[in-house]
Amino acid sequence: MFIEERTADDLALIRLLDAAFAELVARYGLEGRSGVGPGAHYLVAVVDDETVGCVAVQTTDVAGTGEVKRMYVAPAARGQGIARALLKEIESRATDLGYDRLRLVTGHLQPAAIALYESAGYRRTEPYGTYADRPGTFCYAKSLAG
Repeated sequence: MFIEERTADDLALIRLLDAAFAELVARYGLEGRSGVGPGAHYLVAVVDDETVGCVAVQTTDVAGTGEVKRMYVAPAARGQGIARALLKEIESRATDLGYDRLRLVTGHLQPAAIALYESAGYRRTEPYGTYADRPGTFCYAKSLAG
């Protein structure tokens, strides 16, 4: 497996994002969809020449804080440590971009994601932004400093 950066118009990335959106809508309905802002940095995981996972980091309205978005691994590739590798690499990329803190959002119907984030050092925070009034939404943050 290797991880590399891709642009938002990359076809393999777009297919993964479409699959991620479909999974979120199946779990949460249309309110499960949220976008990624302009200027986001995308990473993909490639196994045997197949793009199997993605993640992005985007800027926020809080200085020094980036937001993890679109963490997704194709179902056939799950359970192989790909999500953990993507998360570690996006944290490294976020540090390179000048962020000293990351935040993210997941939902109550994603126990594997919750377990991953908590085991990687993310801690629950108060809901923020458009997520503040959404029941079943869990917000997390992690310091990247030191």
